[in-house]
Amino acid sequence: MARQAHSRSFTWVLIFVSLCNASASIATESGDASAVRVSILYDAFGKASGLTKDWGYADLIEYRGQRILFDTGNNPDILAKNAQASRVDLSRLDLVILSHRHADHMGGMEYLLAVNPKVKIYAPKENFGVYGSSLPGTFYRRDESLPAEQRYYDGSPPATMVSGSAWPRVHFELIDSAVEISPGVHVISLVSDKPGTLELRELSLGLETPDGLVLVVGCSHPGIENIVQAAASIDHRIHLVTGGLHLVTANDADIARTVTSLHETWKVEYIAPGHCTGEPTFAALRKAFGDHYLYAGLGTRLTVAGIPSVATIKAATNEGELGAQR
Repeated sequence: MARQAHSRSFTWVLIFVSLCNASASIATESGDASAVRVSILYDAFGKASGLTKDWGYADLIEYRGQRILFDTGNNPDILAKNAQASRVDLSRLDLVILSHRHADHMGGMEYLLAVNPKVKIYAPKENFGVYGSSLPGTFYRRDESLPAEQRYYDGSPPATMVSGSAWPRVHFELIDSAVEISPGVHVISLVSDKPGTLELRELSLGLETPDGLVLVVGCSHPGIENIVQAAASIDHRIHLVTGGLHLVTANDADIARTVTSLHETWKVEYIAPGHCTGEPTFAALRKAFGDHYLYAGLGTRLTVAGIPSVATIKAATNEGELGAQR
C-alpha cells in the first residue's frame, strides 16, 4: 500500500514537472515572438563562405512575423548571389527600408524589383530626390512683369509639383520624420550636417524588445550619436546597435570620443558594427565593449531573443542556417 502511495506521489511529481516544463516552453515561445533576427547579406568583410564580399550593405530582419529588407547593397548580381547562397527568398518580404540614396545601399534594387516588384519600400523624402518627391507650386519666387513665355508654367504652376523617381512604378512611402510604421517598428529620420553629405536624409530602424531598442543603421551620416539620441526618445534602453557607423576615415580622437559616448553616455548594451564603421573603430569598440561586442560580418545572423529580462544575442556564420525559412 505504501508502495502504491509512493508510486502515485511520484506520478504526480512527474506530471507537475511536465506541466512546469510545458509552461516554460510556452513562455519561451511567447518571448520568441518579440525576438529580432538580423542576417547580414551584403558587406565587404566576413568569414570564408559562399557569399561574395563587396562594398555596400544589406540585411534581412525578421521581427514579430515580419520580414524586412534593410538596404539592397551595391550590385544586383551580388545581392542575388548572396541571397540565394543564404537561402533568403527576397520575393517573400513584408517591406523594404532604404536608408539613403547612396549607390552602395540601393544599387541592388534591380534584383529586388525583379523578384518582388510590388513590395512596399520606405525611403527618405528629399526635395527632388531619387525616390520621387513633391513641392508646393509656390516654392519659387515669381516675377509677374515677365511675359508668359518666360514664366514657369506660363505663370500658372500646379498647386503641387511632383518630381519623378528613378523607379516610377515602385510603391514608395517617403519618410521625413520619425514614425511607427507597425507595432514596435519605428523609422527614424535625420539629416546629415556633415561636409560631403550636407542635407542628406537618412533612415534608421528601431525595433522594440522587452530589453530595449534594437537599432539598425545604414551609414549613420547624420552621426551615430544623433541617431542614438533620437532612438532614446522611443526607449532610453538601447539594447543593440548594428550596421555602419561611418567612421571609416575618422581619426583616433573622433573614434575615441564616439566610442566613449556610445558606451558610457548612452549605455548601449551591445554593439555589432559593420560596413563603413572602419577597421580602427572595430578595434576600439571591441576593446570598450568586451564580450558585448558582436561580430557582424557578411554571412552572420544576430539573434536577439526577447524573453523578458533574459535577452541573449548570439551570432552564427553557418551558411546553411542563414535565412532558413521558419
